[in-house]
Amino acid sequence: MFDIVQNNRKVVQAILVLITLPFAFFGIESFVSRSGGDDTVAKVGSMKISQQELQSAVREQQDRLRQQFGRELPQEMLDSPEMRRAVLDNLITQRILVQEIAQSRLLVGDTQLSAAIQEVPAFHDEQGFSRQRYDSLLAGQGMSPEAFEQRLRQEIQQQQLLGAVRESAAPIPAAAQRWTAAMQEVRSVEEVRFKPAQFFAEINLAADAARKYYDANGKLFEVPEQLRAEYLVLSQDALIAQATFSEQEVASWYQTHADQYRQPEERHASHILMAAGRDADAATLKAAQARAEKILAELRQKPEDFARLARENSQDPGSAQQGGELGWFARGAMVKPFEEAVFALKPGEISDLVQTDFGFHIIKLQDVKSEQQRPLAEVRDEIVEAIKHKTGAQQYAEQAEAFGNMVYEQADTLQPTAEKFKLTVQQSDWLARDQAAGLLNNPRLLAALFSDDVVKEKHNTEAIEVAPNTLLAARIIEHKPAARLPFDEVKADIEQRLIHDEAAKLAQKQGEAELSRLNKGEGVTLAWGEPRQVSRKGGEGLPPAAALRAIFKLNVGGSQKLPVYTGVALGEGDYALYRIGQVLPRADADETQTKNLQGEYARIVAEEEFSAWLASLRQKYPVEIKKAVLERKDTQ
Repeated sequence: MFDIVQNNRKVVQAILVLITLPFAFFGIESFVSRSGGDDTVAKVGSMKISQQELQSAVREQQDRLRQQFGRELPQEMLDSPEMRRAVLDNLITQRILVQEIAQSRLLVGDTQLSAAIQEVPAFHDEQGFSRQRYDSLLAGQGMSPEAFEQRLRQEIQQQQLLGAVRESAAPIPAAAQRWTAAMQEVRSVEEVRFKPAQFFAEINLAADAARKYYDANGKLFEVPEQLRAEYLVLSQDALIAQATFSEQEVASWYQTHADQYRQPEERHASHILMAAGRDADAATLKAAQARAEKILAELRQKPEDFARLARENSQDPGSAQQGGELGWFARGAMVKPFEEAVFALKPGEISDLVQTDFGFHIIKLQDVKSEQQRPLAEVRDEIVEAIKHKTGAQQYAEQAEAFGNMVYEQADTLQPTAEKFKLTVQQSDWLARDQAAGLLNNPRLLAALFSDDVVKEKHNTEAIEVAPNTLLAARIIEHKPAARLPFDEVKADIEQRLIHDEAAKLAQKQGEAELSRLNKGEGVTLAWGEPRQVSRKGGEGLPPAAALRAIFKLNVGGSQKLPVYTGVALGEGDYALYRIGQVLPRADADETQTKNLQGEYARIVAEEEFSAWLASLRQKYPVEIKKAVLERKDTQ
């Protein structure tokens, strides 16, 4: 049991991470709004996943991986059936969760939503939450506040659902203790290895062995088709970086976009809430109002006690412990009755009771920041970037079609295109059909470069989009067809490989024979190495992973007498024997380590419970995948 949990925990964790990705990973509102017709890839309960949605999700995941790991990531990893299926599985899981959330009737109130927004560091400036920064960042992502807030509300609902499931999993104490003890157990082992080199002298290859191997495994000795290319890149990013501007343009932009650089009036307020939701009955409303009126009366006598009374009485979990603090906010951040009351107060004033859908509020205005126009000097760098981006994007839009036409019309050379668009002709290293670097590592481009038209006719490729807003056209300057290496050139290497393989078989045979004798209790003389203490959690001089699994797979409890023996085939043809001579608790185990292991076990149990819960939801919301649509070439 311990081996199963230990060996599979990373897989379980990886699955959990994929499942619990925020809905912002793809955008949950798109899940609800899009549905497939004839191009439906999968049905999940009452919802559908379209071919177009899967394509979009695959592209987004590919972009994400490129950003994380760089463009050196092999294209075959980015465009594999496994990748598409993993993305589809994630979409299916999200569909299931959307339906379960709807059925569970999980609600997120405006106060909870507002508190979550104000906790996002990206929306803060030096004074705290900034409405202007909030609007600016959302606008930069092409998203309205309403769309963002709807997405965030749904993400909080998902977190509530998943959190409740995870927290319900509780490991059995006895099992946790056994697992912790096993993870802390130390075994003293000695090793002896049988290496292929020890048996080389015993190997006699047949005279024609190398030739037979060469003929039977010809593809192993093929040098693939290769080429070197010259190419041009037209990039929007490069045009943006090269774009020029004048100070007059900067000043004009500042004047015509004045609203963009205006800091709206903001108010800093605190509140005390007596909760009574919109569906509360008359008795609840009356009781909440009475409690609020009592607190308000006390504040009229001692307004300086506002923070203390908020901590002691407010039923807003997001602000009560901070003395009712809500931070800075502009118009539009709060529900209308609350906002109207705040913006009618003067600094230091305390409002009368304000009723909203959340209950009865008592509001204190702390301070006011008047509307301000940010000076040109402060925003100049932002304006320069905006001008350069606009200019570069316009230039790219104007040049892209002409660039593509020119490399096609003047198919025998790239030089005129380079001169017209002021581009540098670059040269590649040797490329193979499935191996390139940087922007050249694009399957469509490589397919074009190795096509008959480009190889035989020496034509330019078409202009191909190898990255967002990046066109590349290429032509071959040198080509090598695929060829098999001559036998005489590889004969010695083949013979060495065959000798090694046969010797490895003898090493394993000898090791297994010695292991059998040891297990029978026969006397065996072997050159055992120095004892090493190892545990499942690692240690110095740790054996290879396969050996460690074999060592801890042995039963050393109960009436089993030590030493005990095991053997395992290792890399490079080695075969190793291990003698376990002593089992003892981990000497350096302390209370902190024990607690950490117990926490790790609890997480593993929670993840397994979570996986079981998801499996049950797949029964509740049946999944039907249309393999014919999934495997269609245009989904790749």
